[in-house]
Amino acid sequence: MLLAAALATGWWLLAGSRARLDGVRRLPGLSASVSISRDALGTVTLEGKNRTDLSYALGYVHAQERFFAMDLMRRAAAGELSALVGAAALKVDLNHRRHRLRAVVEAAYAQLPPAQKLQLDRYRDGVNAGLADLRVRPWEYLLLGSKPQPWRSEDSALVIAAMYLDLNSDGRNERELRIAQMRAVLPGPLVDFLLAPDPDWEAPLSGPLSPSPVIPGADVFDLRHRTPAAASASSSASMAAALAPALDAPRPGSNSFAVAGALGGNGAATLANDMHLGLRVPNIWFRTRLRYPDPTAPNGLRDVNGVSLPGTPAIIVGSNGQIAWGFTNSYGDWQDWVRVLRDPSHPGRYKVPEGWASLESHAEHIQVKGKPDTILTVEDTRWGPIMGKDADGTPLTLAWIGDRPRGYNIELIQLERMPDVHSALDLAPQLGMPPQNLLVADRSGQIGWTIAGNSIPLRAGIDPLLPSDWSTPGTGWQGWAAPAQYPRIEHPAEGRLWTANNRTVGGDALALLGNGGHDLGARAQQIRDDLHARAGFTPADLLDIQLDNRAVLLTRWQQLLQQTLADSRDPALQQLRRLTATWQRRATVDSVDYRLVRAFRSRVSELVLAPFAAQVKHRHDDFSWPGQNSAEAAVWAMIQAQPMQLLDPKYRDWHALLVDAARQVTTELGQQPGGLAARSWGEHNRSEINHPLSAALPHWLGRLIDMPDQPLPGDNNMPRVAAPGFGASERLDVAPGDEAEGILEMPGGQSDNPLSPYFGAGHEDWVQGRPTPLLPGPDQHTLTLEP
Repeated sequence: MLLAAALATGWWLLAGSRARLDGVRRLPGLSASVSISRDALGTVTLEGKNRTDLSYALGYVHAQERFFAMDLMRRAAAGELSALVGAAALKVDLNHRRHRLRAVVEAAYAQLPPAQKLQLDRYRDGVNAGLADLRVRPWEYLLLGSKPQPWRSEDSALVIAAMYLDLNSDGRNERELRIAQMRAVLPGPLVDFLLAPDPDWEAPLSGPLSPSPVIPGADVFDLRHRTPAAASASSSASMAAALAPALDAPRPGSNSFAVAGALGGNGAATLANDMHLGLRVPNIWFRTRLRYPDPTAPNGLRDVNGVSLPGTPAIIVGSNGQIAWGFTNSYGDWQDWVRVLRDPSHPGRYKVPEGWASLESHAEHIQVKGKPDTILTVEDTRWGPIMGKDADGTPLTLAWIGDRPRGYNIELIQLERMPDVHSALDLAPQLGMPPQNLLVADRSGQIGWTIAGNSIPLRAGIDPLLPSDWSTPGTGWQGWAAPAQYPRIEHPAEGRLWTANNRTVGGDALALLGNGGHDLGARAQQIRDDLHARAGFTPADLLDIQLDNRAVLLTRWQQLLQQTLADSRDPALQQLRRLTATWQRRATVDSVDYRLVRAFRSRVSELVLAPFAAQVKHRHDDFSWPGQNSAEAAVWAMIQAQPMQLLDPKYRDWHALLVDAARQVTTELGQQPGGLAARSWGEHNRSEINHPLSAALPHWLGRLIDMPDQPLPGDNNMPRVAAPGFGASERLDVAPGDEAEGILEMPGGQSDNPLSPYFGAGHEDWVQGRPTPLLPGPDQHTLTLEP
């Protein structure tokens, strides 16, 4: 009886935190009524008399469906998670609080123009009205025994800050610290070789391919003459973790591509965009349609379809009937380490071009639920907070665009009103957001690309990939790129554009944007080739490219594996060769050959790179391979050329290394139930799309708030990106003006409430790659907000 009562009470409380779907609500803050309708997928259509009222209504809906997720994003950026969930989040808070992002966004909000402040204020009022209009506070707060805190206008900028952190290596710039450690230990030509881009897989939009990597000779570096103590470190248990970043780990990224109207069916250009992020319940995006009067729209009615980001009032990607737009992470270089030269006689001072400046000290009180506050002392310079040490022990401060108030605004809303590619590209340098590749397609058939974001630093007198001294006049960041300096492509002759976190440009444009860890390029190259494989496209054809799981990159590795084991008499190795002899060339859920070849590539890469990593770890114990930096070029070049001076001395020749890698694959995977033949890709590559709180619940209860754990096709170096808990957070395909044929897939559903009809709505279609419509279907529910 007590159990039944507890379950009934839990159900009542959970039901009480569901969003209102029907009826009429009278709320302060509106100038006119707004209609909120939902279709079978939970797509929300907001229709009102002006955009400001829609910002209010969008805030209301976001709060009712997603407030906890919004709260997590603002808290994560501000370093305030521990106050809600306890000490488990303290490590994250300590890292993020060093940036003092709440102070940054408060300054950003203060300098916004009045029109933008008004949109944020009305959105804030809508959020707080929606939160207050729930019968019971969101269920996550009941579970945590907490009360949600009201939304503030600057909290929307904190949500943007969370995206800066996600897309800019968590605001830590570990990659350049690791490069500095490598250069402090290894000869420069060797580091250049190990970190070289791979021209075999590049697919830039403009500029030449990178030069082929140059293998350094024995006069530069010879592993056979290195100390045994350093070489032996290559077998340490920590080496696999240290090398993991070199093996194409999932990265926040995305695909976007577009074809001009001459390649479409109705004269309009067509855009595809799938943004790759960590996946969760609910999804980060929210299916949204906005309809409001606008004299600049062709028929006087602005009709925008796409996805919004709960926590902000903007449509992030979508179509307005005249243009469609999408983003991918640019992986330009937006962070630099600055050496802080303290005054020996006054440690509180540091050297600057004019002489000496005083360090600012901030005592940050981090609230920890159930425990006393943790006090973090942040030392700040004019360039940023002190966050690390150079290879020689010199303190380092991090200069990062995410710490600059200028990098935050909601100018993105103006994309809703852009009439064509040219005007959208003109707007891009004004957007306060992490710098992204912006791809635009318009109704007249034109396509274009540029970098969106108003904070591209102009550097002088430094190597941006290494810590540097900015105390000399004229060095460091010397202002910001003007719009005329932004690289830009309009109306390409071939009628095709593509970005996939790869290097997009070369020459002076690349020098301006920098290299923040570009993708290998295999994914972009495969998309480029898919686009050139046909002369006509519909949105459904672009979805097919998004779902392309062909293993082009691994084909040469399959051939290498077959050659390596051709003469082996070892039964286990013979089985490995048989299982990979018939190469289906796809990362399907039932593919055994793909999983085994992939494991072979990873193991070979580890064995090839381990002695170099060991040399650095011998001097810097915290070393790991620089993130966002595939070692494919160096590894493949060594396998082909087989330079003895770069071979781990424990192997007699390179063939022995390859055989050992294959043997390790058979040992690791063959000892699992069913042996090698049972090791399908889907067994490893599962969805794992979970609610942030499910891990803290009993397993049976956690499953109720997670998406089903299912095998997924796809992998990192192909268009269909998929990894456990990571992948395409949406798939959009649309020709502006023909939105009825548009496609929008999304995992995880619209609502975070398991009792909502929209919890997980559309998720299974996303898993299976079945197209769901961009435009909303028939209304299932309608709620009217009245002033």
